[in-house]
Amino acid sequence: MRLEDHIFAWNYAAVKVLDIRHAVMKPGDKLQGYVLPACGFIYCVRGTASLNLNGIDYDADRHFIVHGGKGMRLSIETGKLFEYYLLFYRASLPGRKDLARLLERSNPFRMQYSFESLEPLPLHYQLMAMEQLWAQGSQLERIQVKGLFYQFIHELLKQFTKDGINLRQPDVIGQVVRYIEEHYRHNLSLESIAEQFNYSPRHLSTRFKGETGFSLIEYLIRFRLKHAEELLRCTDAPLRDIAEEVGYNDVYYFSRMFSKYNGQSPIRFRKESRQVSSSDNRPFTTAKFSIGEHISSRYNVIEYDNHYHYYYHNEITGGSSPMRLTKTSSFIVAMLLSFTLLLSACGSASVGSNATNSNGSKASEVTSSPANNSTAADNAIKEAQTRTISTIKGDIVVPANPKRVVVLYLQGDLVALGIKPVGTSSVFEGAAFAEELGGIEDLGSWYEPNPEAIMAVKPDLIIAASEETYEILKDIAPTVPIPYEKMATDERVMKIGEVFGKEQEAQALLDNFHEKLEKSKQQLDELGILDKTVTIIEGGKKEMAVIDSKLYGRGSQIIYEYLGLKAPEILQKKIDGREKATGGFVSLEVLPEYIGDFVFRSVWDGADDLSDNPIWNSIPAIKEGRLIEIGFDFSYYSDIYSLDKQLDFVVEKLVSAYEKK
Repeated sequence: MRLEDHIFAWNYAAVKVLDIRHAVMKPGDKLQGYVLPACGFIYCVRGTASLNLNGIDYDADRHFIVHGGKGMRLSIETGKLFEYYLLFYRASLPGRKDLARLLERSNPFRMQYSFESLEPLPLHYQLMAMEQLWAQGSQLERIQVKGLFYQFIHELLKQFTKDGINLRQPDVIGQVVRYIEEHYRHNLSLESIAEQFNYSPRHLSTRFKGETGFSLIEYLIRFRLKHAEELLRCTDAPLRDIAEEVGYNDVYYFSRMFSKYNGQSPIRFRKESRQVSSSDNRPFTTAKFSIGEHISSRYNVIEYDNHYHYYYHNEITGGSSPMRLTKTSSFIVAMLLSFTLLLSACGSASVGSNATNSNGSKASEVTSSPANNSTAADNAIKEAQTRTISTIKGDIVVPANPKRVVVLYLQGDLVALGIKPVGTSSVFEGAAFAEELGGIEDLGSWYEPNPEAIMAVKPDLIIAASEETYEILKDIAPTVPIPYEKMATDERVMKIGEVFGKEQEAQALLDNFHEKLEKSKQQLDELGILDKTVTIIEGGKKEMAVIDSKLYGRGSQIIYEYLGLKAPEILQKKIDGREKATGGFVSLEVLPEYIGDFVFRSVWDGADDLSDNPIWNSIPAIKEGRLIEIGFDFSYYSDIYSLDKQLDFVVEKLVSAYEKK
């Protein structure tokens, strides 16, 4: 992280001091594998020691400072007297998009770095004062401690600017793996783990998969199921207890996940593993295995209600109003089964070709029967209730009239077709369709959804925006993959229309959009705007993100693909050769080379004010009022509903900026 980003983050951070410890180690003392309970500073007062933080060795002596993130492991060995402070804190940043982007690049509060102070007295005095006030324990003194902490940070950053800082990136993924292996019994999710390590879910997900080859959730699932295999193999514990032990409060969901990853049910796995154990003449250990404590589910997934799945009812204990969900009586099941077999036997006697009549002669072969006609009718009804959709994952049978739809990322396509889902991935406040989805269940990020959250809304159809999310969700309900990055808009909208039996509505939607597009191009052409160049930028202060793709969002699809407007030559060469969503940062010094006749800029909340920047103000498009601000949330999506609204916005703003000349 650049020092200016470091200062920027601290400037907006909300901080709480959690603890201050003052320790003295005698010669020969050791501190082994102490896990930092929070982010913190280690400040060496006197003596020397060998210090290891998260696998990185330091020779620590007087006035040496080390910063580490929550969960890092600290070890100290000393041959002499060694005195140091531990200062623990928690920091959070407001939900602004510029800060979110900064955290995606690198998190200053989890960053590992060391620093040898050349001006130690101000830092030392502040630590001493904080420790004394902290020991008094009153809330009034804690406020003063917080003020001193900010002074400590200010002094530290001031010294960084003079003397430099030795940044050492921690092994974040190694920490996450250890965290999963230590806490897998709890109801973990991508969001909760990312929050634990102060990273955005998307950044952590991408980084985890890049280093391990697995998505974070897939790694968690595999680790849990590996432990479940051992419990099934080595104990007689009930399936419900095993599911709870490995972090699943819903035994039905556990069984489906186990079957998916192991190719067989837990019961069959237990039976076959015991047969192998017996054939190898190995004694089997009966159920004296210690099952861990029950941990309540983050989501209240008590039953799974789908048109093609069975129900699973479990006993629920605890809470303010305990209740028991009953199971179907085994006696009733047996009676129903016997009755079914009896009817089957009677039916076969009346229609079988070798049945014997009362006088001993064989009955003639029956070519048609009411039972056969009934079966055909049932099949016809069943076919009428479903439809088969051809996808990149093969044919998928979906309900003809789904009532409980979950959609990830492609919300606007459904809204445009008049379909209101019961659950959807997170929607930015400024999205074009945000009002239409008010009150809908928020299922978290679209790129790595939590299956348990989706199960809780009991969908009968899922629309997945990528092949990866399809693989995660396909066993919950009929799931149709619509890989938005691989499909043109028209193709995608028509496919979604096919899924819901709304092909005519989808075609009408596209026809109206293209008709509006042609009228818009004609309007811009008459004004001569189609011959002008347009640049799309995003950000900032000392640098800007310049969009060099038709697929990046921020209006790029409308501007460069549909309206056919061109960027300055330095960008257009990249746009013509790009099939992926890309954008690159350029410094403000060279930014004028990339700016066209019109500029669309999206910014995050609280972006830097460039009104007094001489370079910015020297750009002709800025001076002459052809800068158009476009909302980040509004321009993020590329569904047909959003594109239609973005088309209106872009054309209106281009015409308005042109008429200002």
